[in-house]
Amino acid sequence: MRRDSALSRFAAPGLRVGEWEEMAAKKLNLDNFLPYRLSIASNALSERIAAEYQNRFGLKIPEWRLMAILGEGKPKTQRELVEATRMDKVTVNRAAKALADRQLIARQAHEADGRSHHLELTATGRELYDAIVPAALASEARLETNITAAERATLLAILAKLTAAAEDYG
Repeated sequence: MRRDSALSRFAAPGLRVGEWEEMAAKKLNLDNFLPYRLSIASNALSERIAAEYQNRFGLKIPEWRLMAILGEGKPKTQRELVEATRMDKVTVNRAAKALADRQLIARQAHEADGRSHHLELTATGRELYDAIVPAALASEARLETNITAAERATLLAILAKLTAAAEDYG
């Protein structure tokens, strides 16, 4: 009885104590734990790309992510960049400051919200973005030599489902 009350304190929302006990009895195998495997794959790819972008363009991954979003053409607020990149506010703020210090992005006052600014690529930022895109696409093409077009399509569909599920998780 005491065990049930202890487990119920930690039970995930939506699970009854009996379901929680069943989950608690299972052993975690990180090699098959999907969140872990996604994180490891993401980190491995990010580390590889980070080294290339740092060496060739002097950019860290958060800075490139902001440039990639802003490179699509429409100015964004930092809040919109947080949403688009899934990076935290502090990381976005630091990356935006670093890009602004290098005069790769410019800040313009937001018409409707005086506390907010729109960020956009400067001409220099656009030139750098235009130089990075072919490298990014070549890196993606090298990576994709390891999977078929069908596997790529399936992976993108699965990632979209997992992203939607994570957004609905709660």
